[in-house]
Amino acid sequence: MLAHEQLKGATSTLDLRIATSSARPVTGHVLILVHGLPLSLGMGRQAAGLLPELAEHLANESGWIVATGTLSGVGGSTGTFSASQWLADLQVIFERVDQDDRRISLAGFGFGGSLALALAARDDRVRGVATFAAPAHLDYWCSSAEEFHRAVQVAGVVGNKVDLLAPEALRDDVLRIDPLGSIALVPPRRLLIGHGADDLEVPVGDARDLLASAEGRAELRIIQGAGHQLRADPRMVATLLGWLDRHR
Repeated sequence: MLAHEQLKGATSTLDLRIATSSARPVTGHVLILVHGLPLSLGMGRQAAGLLPELAEHLANESGWIVATGTLSGVGGSTGTFSASQWLADLQVIFERVDQDDRRISLAGFGFGGSLALALAARDDRVRGVATFAAPAHLDYWCSSAEEFHRAVQVAGVVGNKVDLLAPEALRDDVLRIDPLGSIALVPPRRLLIGHGADDLEVPVGDARDLLASAEGRAELRIIQGAGHQLRADPRMVATLLGWLDRHR
């Protein structure tokens, strides 16, 4: 079952979908799926497109409650992208599902994985984090300030251009997320790092750098033959389901 609601953030209205199992007993565990930021024509608006379907599948197979929201400027959510805004949006989603002594974990794709690590680093209520194709080096991921600024606009995650930060400020805001510093603060909580061996957007070396920053206290899964888009890869789904099952 997939329920739909809207959340009011400080500056945005966020679309949220929450999946529960109709086939298995529902546990006290919650997984929040966090989409990324595809930096190509129009794809930012569709960044969360497959996640509701994935949420339903994970909920039915695991018994977990699985939530997925669209952050500012994505899908039906209002507002404009910035890294700090997306992190604040993720906090709003977290607070919505944090009830009845639920144990909450995060699974993020691409830049969403970096955001998940950042939230876990500052909020010890997060019980575990799984990242898939997450960039460890955001300076490399962004490229230059001007190129990143243009890419964000092309991606379509700008509700009002007046609200979009200037190029240097937008890039600097992203760099404050600091995935390597964040992941060092997550253990002994559970960590899973997944990456495609043939990822052309985020080098597979980023996964190994994240593992090193966690001092090896994470599960690393390199998916052979896989590229950057892991959300629909059945091997990724199986890896995530296995992690959820061991997380009980």
